[in-house]
Amino acid sequence: MFTGIIESLGEVISAKKENTNLILTIKSDISEELKIDQSVSHNGVCLTVTELHPNAHTVVAVKETLTKSSIGGLADGDLINLERCMQMNGRLDGHIVQGHVDGKGKCLSIKDEEGSWIFEFSYDSTDNVLVEKGSICINGVSLTCFEVTDSSFKVAIIPYTYEHTNFKKMKKNDEVNLEFDIIGKYVHKLVKRTN
Repeated sequence: MFTGIIESLGEVISAKKENTNLILTIKSDISEELKIDQSVSHNGVCLTVTELHPNAHTVVAVKETLTKSSIGGLADGDLINLERCMQMNGRLDGHIVQGHVDGKGKCLSIKDEEGSWIFEFSYDSTDNVLVEKGSICINGVSLTCFEVTDSSFKVAIIPYTYEHTNFKKMKKNDEVNLEFDIIGKYVHKLVKRTN
């Protein structure tokens, strides 16, 4: 379980295909503190640490992960949002995030508001629900969505989030990982059963 509050911005130093898997080695400020077999959110995708290196760690993304997320598009030099799992005795500053990506979205536009940025994303609303002022996790970042439609939504990014996540490198048409609010997904499923 995660909170969607990014701890560190890592850099992909190696992205290698091995059969149907992608082996990623990431350099970051938190890599030295990680342990083998630890779960870490990488752009919102929960991946297990398989190797440790000086100031870096390695994870493996399997075929299912590569199909459902944008992780397969990462290349050497790309920035990646990192968060270790939450401690049960700490504050939940974001929202409950599982690290299980529901699907991909696409950046439709970025508007500089001279103090913040408005990002608009497309999404497939077939099996997931977004509500106005509800929670959404984009590339592992817990955010509040607004101007929600059946195919798009917007989020506002404050300067701190912009500087400390890979939002600062995002461009129009970039794919992102989306995880919808777990509570909303359960409610949606229960409502569908009763109809």
